[in-house]
Amino acid sequence: MLLAVGIGNTSIKLGLFEGDKLIYDWHIATDMHRMPDEYTVTLDSLLRQADVSRHDIKDSAIWCTVPSLTHTFEDVSLKYLKVAPFVVAAGIKTGVRIRMDNPREVGADRIVNAVAAHTLYKDNVIIVDMGTATTFDTVSCDGDYMGGAIAPGIMMAAEALFTRPAQLYRVQLTAPKKAIGTNTITAMQSGVVFGYTSLVEGMVARIQRELPQKAMVVATGGYAPLILGGTKVIDKVNPDLSLIGLNALYRLNKA
Repeated sequence: MLLAVGIGNTSIKLGLFEGDKLIYDWHIATDMHRMPDEYTVTLDSLLRQADVSRHDIKDSAIWCTVPSLTHTFEDVSLKYLKVAPFVVAAGIKTGVRIRMDNPREVGADRIVNAVAAHTLYKDNVIIVDMGTATTFDTVSCDGDYMGGAIAPGIMMAAEALFTRPAQLYRVQLTAPKKAIGTNTITAMQSGVVFGYTSLVEGMVARIQRELPQKAMVVATGGYAPLILGGTKVIDKVNPDLSLIGLNALYRLNKA
């Protein structure tokens, strides 16, 4: 059994794989100040709830966009699971060709998403990952990672709106019934939710025009459900894309 750990700026995804099958997954908050022992307690609790022994975990794999937490989870793996983790880093085999000007600039989160998309769909794919940032990544059917775009995440933009203007306040981010808000709450919900829906639609349209063939659009990330009801440009939703990509990278490099 493999423990897959995806560490983003806002949340940490944990998954247990048996071969290619994801059998359990969890999400916990990212906290750079927690010590390895604290994360170990959390992991131990999650495994006990799933009735899984740590001795059943024979290996672990990590992708991380918070460098300090890479070492934290390496310690968790070494001390708690007694295994040296596979870490997504420069120089590993990916199975995709990274066509960026500087391939080392591509974040681990974008690499695992690209690997998963190519592994699962074997098609031209635009990946829309709505997490701390909203990223758009393009992978060809031949396995070329062609690049993409990065925008502020929906919650990052919402927090700026909530905290900067003196007379605005934090509201629940749900889609209102119409774009024209008739009070402050629905006006803010419209601007954030429908605004980001339009951002996704516009960016997907621009990227599609630059591709020689039409690409399928796959959405992932914790905030993707906010826009799904308001757009038809998303072909598939896969919340486990980064864990699936991490498992694929582990298997490729350990073969």
